Amino acid sequence: MKIEQLYTGCLAQGAYYIESEGEVAIIDPLRETQQYIDKANSNNAKIKYILETHFHADFVSGHVDLAQQTGATIVFGPGATTEYDILSAKDGEELKLGNITIKVLHTPGHTLESATYLLIDENEKNHAIFSGDTLFLGDVGRPDLAIKSDLTKEDLAEMLFDSLRTKIMPLADDVIVYPAHGAGSACGKNLSKETIGVLGEQKKTNYALRADMTKAEFVKEVLDGIAPPPQYFAKNAMMNKMGYDAFETVLKTGDVALNPDQFEAVANQESALVLDVRSQADFIVGHIPNSIFIGLNGQFAPWVGALIKDLKQPIVLVVPQGKSTEAVTRLSRVGYDNTLGYLEGGLEAWKKAGKDISILDSISAEEFAKRAKANKLHILDVRKDGEYQSTHLEEATHFSLDVINENMDKINKDDTYYVHCAGGYRSVIAESILKARGFNNLIDIAGGFGAIKNTDLKTTDFVCPSTL
Repeated sequence: MKIEQLYTGCLAQGAYYIESEGEVAIIDPLRETQQYIDKANSNNAKIKYILETHFHADFVSGHVDLAQQTGATIVFGPGATTEYDILSAKDGEELKLGNITIKVLHTPGHTLESATYLLIDENEKNHAIFSGDTLFLGDVGRPDLAIKSDLTKEDLAEMLFDSLRTKIMPLADDVIVYPAHGAGSACGKNLSKETIGVLGEQKKTNYALRADMTKAEFVKEVLDGIAPPPQYFAKNAMMNKMGYDAFETVLKTGDVALNPDQFEAVANQESALVLDVRSQADFIVGHIPNSIFIGLNGQFAPWVGALIKDLKQPIVLVVPQGKSTEAVTRLSRVGYDNTLGYLEGGLEAWKKAGKDISILDSISAEEFAKRAKANKLHILDVRKDGEYQSTHLEEATHFSLDVINENMDKINKDDTYYVHCAGGYRSVIAESILKARGFNNLIDIAGGFGAIKNTDLKTTDFVCPSTL
């Protein structure tokens, strides 16, 4: 028996490869499926099952493509309905894989069809659970993402309570827990940085598994502090339910080199968004006017999903050398399949063609502190609400980057704003969006609040986030 976690950091997502006696199951695959086929082929094995723990909301799974390529059976939990062929398994149904067994445990709560897959080894011992978004390390899945359901989040939270206590907590303490996500995912609020654990440890440390917890207490605690889901979540869940274009088609259409004239023509003719995915340092010193920055070196896909409202938005890319395929791939992971090409030769080719560029003003935290002590400045803090509430500059205007499109009326285009986040990535995203909307008087504070704290500017007293 072989179990391998295939973890993708930018999505904080774990897919799984399970092999026994030449038969393979893939759990919650990513959009780009060739990696799973190659791994099975290298082991002279055949993919038999594609197991989906639920209809994912935070990424587009590769189950449809993988089934078409391999003939494997797609398995969902009870009650799942799709526009493509699946096995909607019964609670307790057992699937044979070589000389091991995978038992389907229906664990509704995160979504109605959520399933946990219990792996029973060749000695008939419960070895591990692949818990999807039902149980994380340190947390449980948010119960507010069911699509087209008349159930409330409180109803789903009650279901989740029952699922955890009737299907998962009775299992032995030494059962390994393989969750779908780790820290950084918006599918929970208190996820551990660890991505593999054991059930006994979770029973001791996970707030949601307290033995003396009442259902009412569980509902209150699991719902407390949940931020609204990113706007793309429901759209990705629907793609996973209804199906989507083949990834190879998306890649063929999107990973196309365009010279500067072609790039400009496509952007104009298709009303395409110019998306610059280089580093923030590169964007600051030069970029195409009205382009939007979301760098590959940060949480790229979640920020694209939060900020670009239309999954069908035509996109043309400015990428670092050799990164076009990666950029198109990572866009497709969250359902943005309408990339139309990238700028061949990058910004240097654009400048050599005699086309205009823009820059962002950027100053050090020390220079910002000098100016702030000499004059009253307009400051814009785009960190998350919890970060801001913990401690901030007293005079700052605040709204989180993920709601920037709804809060531009809080600032004045005629004023100059000094913009910061925690470290510099999000502030440049915010500034690029604001510049594209006509806010031209923006100055980036390099190093963000992390650098500002090292100056002598006054900040509010620190409040521990756990008490907010």
